[in-house]
Amino acid sequence: MRNAFASEVTALAAADKRVVLLSGDIGNRLFDKLKATAPGRFLNCGVAEANMTGVAAGMALCGLRPITYTITPFVTTRCLEQIRVDICYQNVPVIIVGTGSGLSYASLGTTHHSCEDIAFLRVLPNMTVICPGDAVEVRLALRAALQHPGPVYIRLGKKGEPIVHASPPPFEIGKGIVIRPGRDVCLLSAGTILPVVMQAADRFTEKGLSAQVVSLHTVKPLDEALLAEAFRSFRIVVTIEEHSRLGGLGGSVAEWLSDHPVTAGRLCRIGTGDRFLHEAGSQDDARAYFGLTPGGIVAQTLAMMETGEAHVDRR
Repeated sequence: MRNAFASEVTALAAADKRVVLLSGDIGNRLFDKLKATAPGRFLNCGVAEANMTGVAAGMALCGLRPITYTITPFVTTRCLEQIRVDICYQNVPVIIVGTGSGLSYASLGTTHHSCEDIAFLRVLPNMTVICPGDAVEVRLALRAALQHPGPVYIRLGKKGEPIVHASPPPFEIGKGIVIRPGRDVCLLSAGTILPVVMQAADRFTEKGLSAQVVSLHTVKPLDEALLAEAFRSFRIVVTIEEHSRLGGLGGSVAEWLSDHPVTAGRLCRIGTGDRFLHEAGSQDDARAYFGLTPGGIVAQTLAMMETGEAHVDRR
């Protein structure tokens, strides 16, 4: 994902002289082509993310289109006040890009995990939150964000994520993408977990169930028309994300559902638990711990269908 981001931002900077990339002490070699293509429009701001955010807000007020970029918790949690006051309060078009989101940096411990960032940022007025599902969606999301008049947060993985889309699909902020139609279960995926969700859909097929897969890449604003149709048409609607079940896509859909209670379907939220991960290991290890595997997704969904209880992970 980050390679796709670097390639796309380089192309966009070549086409638009307003585009400036501000990095929080990361990605120097990754952006060598950008530095050659757009001299002076890559700024390494060092380990000073709050200052970087304020600088980006000032640039946006001067008519530039700044993009801030570093590891997710450092570009979000560390400078939340500056995002709130400098960017969102003034409603300026800064694009905030967090790389290595969720459990991508599982081996580096809790300081590098980001399972709360969607919750933090989606409650800020004027903020748009986009969680691309693969590298194809990363490119499309960045293009759409550059056309958006207000703040945008784009949540990326790290590297090596599988490509889901064989060709670029229609992409619009606030509109989900139906990747695979189905009849029995609707799986709403946000972000880098999308390839795992596709594998879970295959597991449902093996069990005689037809699963619809949707890349609900925009967590704010939600695709309300898609949600209304899903809850009318499916017995179970499942949100899946590499983020806490609290406050992310699942929390957003639960809030929407509380305002639209006359539906046929029930909501099953799958994400990380309300606790820190103290064990070190790979991203796959961390996903397995929280049940974010094809088998875990199927098990939690079937538990909801059979007993009304989805959270089978009690650790």
